[in-house]
Amino acid sequence: MRIVVQRVTGAELRIDGELFSSIGRGLMALVGIECGDTEEELQWMADKLAGLRVFDDAQGVMNLSVQETGSDIMAVSQFTLLASTRKGRRPSYIRAAAPAESAPLYERFCLMLEERLSRTVARGRFGADMQISLTNDGPVTIVIDSRMRE
Repeated sequence: MRIVVQRVTGAELRIDGELFSSIGRGLMALVGIECGDTEEELQWMADKLAGLRVFDDAQGVMNLSVQETGSDIMAVSQFTLLASTRKGRRPSYIRAAAPAESAPLYERFCLMLEERLSRTVARGRFGADMQISLTNDGPVTIVIDSRMRE
């Protein structure tokens, strides 16, 4: 499982030109589910994302998490995060889990985040053509990979 996290001052997700979901200050999380991901990866990633200390404390140090600040999370499924560009110029998505496997894992991951935060997590629509507008704050962008655990 791979997630690209951006600290944002706000984000909007549109489908067919209509606003589908939005958040204020918080984290935009693009979520890639890999073949073979399990409940263990989901749990580890949900804990990591909910506790990631990327918000400034009173001294201006990134020392607070989304849990502590009450900020929002938008989680959007994105299989292209697992692209391999090793060979040729056309990315291969062979590592990405098939929709039948990844859709329920993505939903389960979002529910895990909601349990940890005690609030709703904004989402995209799995498999939809989505347009996302966001304002990256900082900029702060972090890649988290459950298999690397760094």
